[in-house]
Amino acid sequence: MSTNISRRDFNRLFATGVAGAALGMFGTSGAAFAAGYRVVVIGGGFGGAATAKYLKKLDPSLSVTLVEPKAAYVTCPFSNWVLGGLRTMKQITQTYATLARRYGIHVVPDTVVGIDTEKGTVKLKGGRVLGYDRLVVSPGIDFKWSAIDGYSEALAESKMPHAYQAGPQTLLLQKQLHAMKNGGTVLICPPGNPFRCPPGPYERASLIAYYLKQHKPKSRVIILDPKDKFSKQGLFNKGWKRLYPEMVEWRGPAAGGKVLSVDGGAMSVRTDLGELRGDVINIIPPQKAGLIAFTAGLTDDSGWCPVNPTSFESTIHKNVHVIGDACKAGAMPKSGFAASSQGKVAAAAIIRLLRGKEPVAPSLVNTCYSLIGKEYGVSVAGVYQLAPSGIVEIPGSGGLTPIDASDDQLMQEAMFAESWYTNIVRDIWA
Repeated sequence: MSTNISRRDFNRLFATGVAGAALGMFGTSGAAFAAGYRVVVIGGGFGGAATAKYLKKLDPSLSVTLVEPKAAYVTCPFSNWVLGGLRTMKQITQTYATLARRYGIHVVPDTVVGIDTEKGTVKLKGGRVLGYDRLVVSPGIDFKWSAIDGYSEALAESKMPHAYQAGPQTLLLQKQLHAMKNGGTVLICPPGNPFRCPPGPYERASLIAYYLKQHKPKSRVIILDPKDKFSKQGLFNKGWKRLYPEMVEWRGPAAGGKVLSVDGGAMSVRTDLGELRGDVINIIPPQKAGLIAFTAGLTDDSGWCPVNPTSFESTIHKNVHVIGDACKAGAMPKSGFAASSQGKVAAAAIIRLLRGKEPVAPSLVNTCYSLIGKEYGVSVAGVYQLAPSGIVEIPGSGGLTPIDASDDQLMQEAMFAESWYTNIVRDIWA
């Protein structure tokens, strides 16, 4: 991919769903060359499902097993659209039927409870033990429940949802918004970096405000943020000022944005500047790699998984690759698109390794759309390459929605967002 690709061409590339075309650079083909080899993939999200599919596309003779406890996967991308009333849960729910039927992937509905890297086996909750020649771990995120005094998994499930793993949590937050009185206050409390989908809390604030403006216009949304800055900040601020004046307020750490504790009974949060009550409180806790990554000893002191950026093979355990939100991927953000990009790189690298060849240094990509209003979209995109320090963004690649974008451009970005989602889920699950 050219490093001087224009922003317009970059958006067109992803809006038309050809992100997988870059796999040609890895020198692989659809010919069978690794017959008899077994690859087990843990986790059926954007990263894991993409890896499983592209392993079979690149070499149909591989035995690929995808272990995923859920029968259907509800995507975090576009879950904010559900909160805004622009999508239904059904429209953001993907199944694994096509992966099994069309590509011959063995989809196992179970939970991995242990990995023996010496024996090359995976133990399932149901009792089965799966052998592997290469293992891909794509467990997503888990939460640091003790990071905020008073917050817990039980409180998230009852009163203060995080809604950062889409599904029941999304429905709970939506139910609370619908039940809230006109004139109520919604508190959104994002974590410090790094965390899944850096623009996510701010798109959420936007689309909750979109819903409130139509149905409960006297209400307001307050974002309590421990960070001094956040992704696409200038674009979000401009959109909020234009679409939701006096409704959306962002408070950084100097203005009492850091949440120190919560009180579920009082429906309040405590900050450096005192207590603040909310009718709806969305706490997004600090995050770490998914549980199985810790169980298998794939994490370091950061709580994330160090990997070789050429192949995404763990630097702790051989023959195990970690992709998606759980891994440390340098300058790449933790996003659904980044996970799918890493999954394709890992698939190509695994096949070369099974052939006894070294992986080829990849180029990686990420693009992220955010909706501020129904016809008001913004985006950020980047192209990444390997450097001695790891994965770095290529200067001048990708780009950001211009701060002075016209109404037509903003509407086009919103249309691109819809195309992006349609094409990425088709690319992975269809």
